[in-house]
Amino acid sequence: MAHVEIAHITHVLPDGRPLLNDVSFRVGEGVKAALVGPNGAGKTTLMRLIAGDIQAVDGSVASSGGLGVMRQFIGSIRDERTVHDLLVSVAPARVREAAAHLAKIELLMMERDDEKTQMRYAQAITDYTDAGGYDIEVLWDTCTMAALGISYDGCKYREVNTLSGGEQKRLVLEALLRGPDQVLLLDEPDNYLDVPGKLWLEQALRETQKTVLLVSHDRQLLANAADRIVTVEGGNVWIHGGGFGTYAQARRDRNERLDELRRRWDEEHAKIKRLVVMLKQKAAYNDGMAAPYNAALTRLRRFEEAGPPEVSAREQQITMRLRGGRTGKRAVICEGLELTGLMKPFDLEVWYGERVAILGSNGSGKSHFLRLLNGGDVNHTGVARLGARVVPGHFAQTHSHPELMKRTPVDIVMNEHARLKNEAMKALSRYELAGTIAEQRFETLSGGQQARFQILLLELSGTTLLLLDEPTDNLDLASAEALQEGLEAFEGTVLAVTHDRWFADDFDRYLVFGADGKVYESSEPVWDEGRVVRAR
Repeated sequence: MAHVEIAHITHVLPDGRPLLNDVSFRVGEGVKAALVGPNGAGKTTLMRLIAGDIQAVDGSVASSGGLGVMRQFIGSIRDERTVHDLLVSVAPARVREAAAHLAKIELLMMERDDEKTQMRYAQAITDYTDAGGYDIEVLWDTCTMAALGISYDGCKYREVNTLSGGEQKRLVLEALLRGPDQVLLLDEPDNYLDVPGKLWLEQALRETQKTVLLVSHDRQLLANAADRIVTVEGGNVWIHGGGFGTYAQARRDRNERLDELRRRWDEEHAKIKRLVVMLKQKAAYNDGMAAPYNAALTRLRRFEEAGPPEVSAREQQITMRLRGGRTGKRAVICEGLELTGLMKPFDLEVWYGERVAILGSNGSGKSHFLRLLNGGDVNHTGVARLGARVVPGHFAQTHSHPELMKRTPVDIVMNEHARLKNEAMKALSRYELAGTIAEQRFETLSGGQQARFQILLLELSGTTLLLLDEPTDNLDLASAEALQEGLEAFEGTVLAVTHDRWFADDFDRYLVFGADGKVYESSEPVWDEGRVVRAR
């Protein structure tokens, strides 16, 4: 029976802050459960606890049927692993161990080729075979063909950093969904997938017999694929047994019920305390009231020891003040622009104040286009220039910011935007990044917190052209809604690459990077553009 169960888990962050308190839940065989909650509430931490990456202060984790894990961030532009290495990293434990030993012996063979080393090499090959390594490589061939359109032998030595984020995600998902592990932990599996990829994932999750626990902020995917919602908030967990379509109302009903229970508890607490005070006063001059006073005192102590009912979760208050500024009438001008090998030449004019959504499948050049407009070194022909007084600000899809590593949000805001500490903390507070979060290093923040901090830096930079690459991927619902409100008030121009069907509805124009390499405009979102697989 494939299941995962955590019992009475308590986890404390390295700085001593409690994150999870006596958390318990179970995901049974074949269930598709979604972990939801505010950024930083502990969703990824829970996934890491179940995967065994970290250990809890107290409590236990149990699972059966083999555990396959997709972590939140798979690769990066600096990832020098190969496709083979990536697939090994999500293989069953026996295969991973045998592959690591085989790779070690192969390196040794390059240094010396004596008989003893040859014997060790032969044994390592036998061990890899016995672990099912060569059998799973047959499966990997199916996975690479489905995800990349290339055989495993044709791409196993290719570096992961040459794949798009969507290609990396699709490849790992193919391997996990087709692999032998019967329990899957998927941390934001839809990030970087285009809409056809998300539709494929929704169908695959519905059809698989495996037990799945996933983290996602895509409301459409949650509605289509999850049959149980596990909410992490306020250090606790509660479960909605229905789908996402009824979740919002269930959460409102639960919070109202908790608020009513707390109100009644407060009233009863005050009533008992008044009784104790009254009896104490009477017992001072009437010995006959000593027994009732002691009984009331005992009742109060037991009442307080039992403690109040759970407090309803505080709603997030996120305020994004994206100001912008007046620029020339034409904000972006492209003439005969072609990104080498990605698209055919196209012309484009974007006017001040417009909101343009850039759509299309993975690998079609959308992210490269934004990087070019931001002044990045992207191979191209033709003209791409910005209008007068246009100051670009780029939100990176992968949150890859080496310059922010090992630095805290409050220090970055103070040093790069000449603000006093109290001013910096006020700005961070509007993004729910104040307090202890402000003193954490950037790389230790959750994906959603990193995304909110990126947007705050754009706000403070005085940008008049927002270049947003999948800005909602890691944002929880409250943060995504705050971003939409911020964009409505922004006095500037917005170009956003997105596969978020809900987010895209707010845009004025839609620039589609088509399957045939043509770039064209549409009056409505176009989500079904496949991408022609080119020889690599």
